[in-house]
Amino acid sequence: MKHIEIAVLDPKNEQQALLEWAARVDAGEEMAEAGARLSFSSYGQLHAVLTDKRMNLLEYVAQHEGLSIRQLAVQLNRDYRNVYDDVQMLAELELIEKRTDGLFAPYDDINIHKTLRKAA
Repeated sequence: MKHIEIAVLDPKNEQQALLEWAARVDAGEEMAEAGARLSFSSYGQLHAVLTDKRMNLLEYVAQHEGLSIRQLAVQLNRDYRNVYDDVQMLAELELIEKRTDGLFAPYDDINIHKTLRKAA
């Protein structure tokens, strides 16, 4: 099963974590391979980008792969231009792939993660 983690991160904490990770790599520590990840700096940003309609569209594509944008708009009973714009955004985030045989969702599972308290 292929999955992606979507996280809401404090940019300052993320920068510090990245610097610590880089120092460990520079010191020769072997690091586990990172999985697919998409980060937002706030819930507002996450919800502005991953709207309910886009998430519904993504789920529909995952269950009905191979549709064109026009077919998707008809089946979702949505305006073609709005569906086109949503597909473009999801493709830019690599949550949807546009292939010659139609649209494809590369992930089986999305995990949305928010840390409330830094580990001690």
